Amino acid sequence: MKTQISIIIALVVCIQTFGQNQQVEIEIQPFLQDATPNSIIIKWQTNFGDDSTVEWGLTEKLGEKSKGKSYDVNFSKVRIHEVKLTGLKRFTEYYYRVRTGKSISDIFQFKTPPFASDNESFNIIAMSDMQYDYNFPNKFNEIVNDGILTYLKKEYGGKLPNNLAMVLIPGDLVENGTKFHQWKDHFFSPAEKLFANVPVYPVLGNHEYNSKYYFKYFSLPKNGSPEYAGHWWYKDYGNTRVIGLNSNDGYRDSKQQYQWLKKTLEETAKNDDISFVFAQLHHPHKSELWIPGEIDFSGKIVKILENFSTKSGKPSLHFFGHTHGYSRGQSRDHKHLWINVASAGGAIDNWGKFEGRDYDEFTVTQDEYGFVMVEVSGSKEDSKFTIKRISRGNSEQFRENELRDSITIWKKERKPATPKAISPNNETVAITGTLLKADEFQSSFNNTFHAASHWQVSTTKDFSKLVLDNWKQYQNWYYKENRQKNDDLTDEQTRRLILNTTYYWRVRYRDQNLNWSNWSNILSFKTE
Repeated sequence: MKTQISIIIALVVCIQTFGQNQQVEIEIQPFLQDATPNSIIIKWQTNFGDDSTVEWGLTEKLGEKSKGKSYDVNFSKVRIHEVKLTGLKRFTEYYYRVRTGKSISDIFQFKTPPFASDNESFNIIAMSDMQYDYNFPNKFNEIVNDGILTYLKKEYGGKLPNNLAMVLIPGDLVENGTKFHQWKDHFFSPAEKLFANVPVYPVLGNHEYNSKYYFKYFSLPKNGSPEYAGHWWYKDYGNTRVIGLNSNDGYRDSKQQYQWLKKTLEETAKNDDISFVFAQLHHPHKSELWIPGEIDFSGKIVKILENFSTKSGKPSLHFFGHTHGYSRGQSRDHKHLWINVASAGGAIDNWGKFEGRDYDEFTVTQDEYGFVMVEVSGSKEDSKFTIKRISRGNSEQFRENELRDSITIWKKERKPATPKAISPNNETVAITGTLLKADEFQSSFNNTFHAASHWQVSTTKDFSKLVLDNWKQYQNWYYKENRQKNDDLTDEQTRRLILNTTYYWRVRYRDQNLNWSNWSNILSFKTE
């Protein structure tokens, strides 16, 4: 009996000694959340330990210290730490490091956002679907370190926080959000050099499975519906409002989400500080590479954003993922962009792999890895943003941060000249093969070109009974070929018409910046 007691005591002593000797380790390096002009949240993960301290300052000497909280993440000793720094100066660079016990991180940097009135320009990265691919396990690491960080350094030079304001991720951060290890190994570790210096703002994808880990890791803006914290929210940076939405099953039909979005956009329309709205949600409304991934919810959101932009005069876009490739399209009647920002790691949806469709809205679709760069001008007189697709290629052809697509959108209207309808003009024509012809594209703005034409033919002069309503763009990259190559946007052939009938026709032109001209003069013709 005495021997057994001695053994138990010895074991207890060994366990206590091990606990005392065990070192605190920072398992997930610090990452930044919910930055405002005067505050920011810093989070990290350790193997144990409750001490949550951030040392920070305007120089690498630091000098300031803030305490926060820690909380359990997986019913174990592992802790997530959260510290909110307050009293910061707007648009100012700070240095910081985190501490838990004797474990101290390296010194990192961040930069607080400006006020809209500061008229500062800034950059955003948007990418999605970096979930682990077992065939190419290091792809997300490559996208971040060889792609984003290398590209920013080459293009802009200087320090990372000065070159990038935020990272947006419309879903599928990991392959299975319920597997705890994937968050550290597959998401945070490959991107630690990026997330330690630039705030990251994700929304839920289907691969997160609404996991508790997602909500423990991310402290997103608390301005959504209180009962759905973290599911939808908005974040302002300078003259731009970013809106995060949840397109997943169980939430996509939520009345609260629709009501919240409409109310938020109503307020945004009245807010003179906001020039642009960037929404992000996971699922596409239309997908040229993968039709089965489409959902109706996203189409409803697109209509809401389109109407907002047209009524308010503030251009908008929606970033999405789910389909593993890049697509860029635009609404016909509104200043609204559709941008698929994948894939940052997930297996590419190659052409022909799934059922696809050539949609009128999209001008470019590419089955490639990459990310999207957004350059936003803060100028009050010349507000604009530019979208750039930076490609890393695919298994067939590697691309070293190659610019594959770009478009610039101005807030102010920059109408091209009204086109002149030429022929047919009060003529009698055959019922098939009639060619509508208008004059050349003209604009008073520099560096603009003819990017789209919209043709209408009607049996009534008010165009209430359309028999032709064609929208053609200057390019249509689908299945690796430009289906609009050599198409003359100043003419359009009609379909088969009815005998002995009078028709009216007109056309309008659009430049590459989504500015439509007024409708042309109306001409008529009669069929034989």
